[in-house]
Amino acid sequence: MAIAREFAARPESGAPEKWWSALKILHIIASLSPAGGGPPEAVRQLVKAYLLVGAEIEVVCLDDPQAAYLKGIPVPVHALGQSYLGRYALSPRLLQWLHENAGRFDGIVVNGIWTFPGVAARLAARKVARPYGVFVHGALDPWFNKTYPLKHLKKWLYWPIQHAVLHDAQAVFFTTESERDLARQSFKKSEWKSVVVPYGINDPEEQRPDRLAQTEAFLKLAPQLRGRRYLLFLARIHEKKGCDLLLEAFARIASQAPDLDLVIAGPDQDGLQSKLKRIAAERRIAGRVHWPGFLGGDLKWGAIRMCEAFVLPSHQENFGIAVVEALAAGRPVLISDQVNIWQEIESDRAGLVKRDTLEGTEELLQEWLAVPEGERGAMGIRARSTFLKRYTMTRAATAINEVFFVARKESAIAVR
Repeated sequence: MAIAREFAARPESGAPEKWWSALKILHIIASLSPAGGGPPEAVRQLVKAYLLVGAEIEVVCLDDPQAAYLKGIPVPVHALGQSYLGRYALSPRLLQWLHENAGRFDGIVVNGIWTFPGVAARLAARKVARPYGVFVHGALDPWFNKTYPLKHLKKWLYWPIQHAVLHDAQAVFFTTESERDLARQSFKKSEWKSVVVPYGINDPEEQRPDRLAQTEAFLKLAPQLRGRRYLLFLARIHEKKGCDLLLEAFARIASQAPDLDLVIAGPDQDGLQSKLKRIAAERRIAGRVHWPGFLGGDLKWGAIRMCEAFVLPSHQENFGIAVVEALAAGRPVLISDQVNIWQEIESDRAGLVKRDTLEGTEELLQEWLAVPEGERGAMGIRARSTFLKRYTMTRAATAINEVFFVARKESAIAVR
């Protein structure tokens, strides 16, 4: 609470305060690959936000140093290469690097849990008496325990180690109050310092993008969509995201809107796309469902700008970076009530919200078809306003750094 009160007392606008320039923060993430979805994108957005507010940031990851997606990141990125044990990302090299470098930073932020980087960060931070924080990124939602009981058993066995990482952190960062509250329900022992940070992305309009070039880039990739209305699903093709519900619901309403298509864009890491394509063929909508794959950069923004609405009937979403990207571009969002920012979307009338069931998803699409064209435009304007009011990433960078600023001040007082 002390952190929240002190942060709230600081001015929201004006030049960066002097205390920023004295802070240096390290972010740790297993991989910055865009195929990893929200967490890598969040780190990329935070990098830009830190620079905007005048703070220093470095990133350490376990990617191949030659990976193309690491190019163009405007801060030092220490790519250490190969890790072991699959997704657990065991890396003696990371542990050694942290022991040698952790003392250079005022604070360390771990992005993600259930992996070795969190353990390494805790060990290194304790050795040099530096505070660290952990972004959970939705991984403590009880939905995972119910959906994957065998994985939950493995996590239960690992929980004493993971809980120690969270318990000793200066802050465990959550992106919404809903995510924070749900996290307490996953395991009986759940003692840590929760901090809810204002989250989001950097404003895509600040750099005055060439919108026409972006839309033309996407149409070059998907020329069959020129002149067509479409709904856009932009996320990992994974059962958690509800893309199977979306496909079935679209099949049910397709005859009511013969000029409306569906774009399902994103990486297919689990081989689900082939099954979904078979369903589309069986429902006789294959010609109206498009699969452009992973979209980044201008292709992504072109797809978002041209869509009629963004749709995500997810079963679990602690925040939803892609939802906020659609809001930033002024596109209405059609989401489930398991996307943890749904209450803000509903209260701002920036989109529509229904249950994460087949019936709920069908209702979502039916209700969208019934919205008059003029109201759709007004909803898009409200979507942009919602983004500006709630979801700019500079507020997140400020809140994260405030945690470490307070920790350093308290440490200095204790020394006296």
